[in-house]
Amino acid sequence: MERGSLFRKRWLWFDRYPQIGVLIKMEIIRIEISMLARKQLSKLPRPIQDSFLKWVDRFEIIGIQETRKIKGYHDEPLKGDRNGQRSIRLNRAYRAIYIQRILGDIKILEVLEINKHSY
Repeated sequence: MERGSLFRKRWLWFDRYPQIGVLIKMEIIRIEISMLARKQLSKLPRPIQDSFLKWVDRFEIIGIQETRKIKGYHDEPLKGDRNGQRSIRLNRAYRAIYIQRILGDIKILEVLEINKHSY
């Protein structure tokens, strides 16, 4: 799996003129996967890896705000020691922990770790 850092450009379209589609803004998205997360991901079962890659693909296609609305991922902010971080559920046992940063026009999503969640 060679997905250390990815750049994607996504075009946002103005709704008012759906027949012509007036371009208003270009959004640049970058995904970074930490070394720890890559190592953890390589040791996980294949269905968990597939679920993670599907989440990354959805993020690239529809953006983070729309991906957060998908209820199956249970995207939620974390509290306590992990304040400022967010998590998504890859299945009932595993979750990915990430942070989102914005540098000018670039949105950066950094996956910190993927671990087995204890309830």
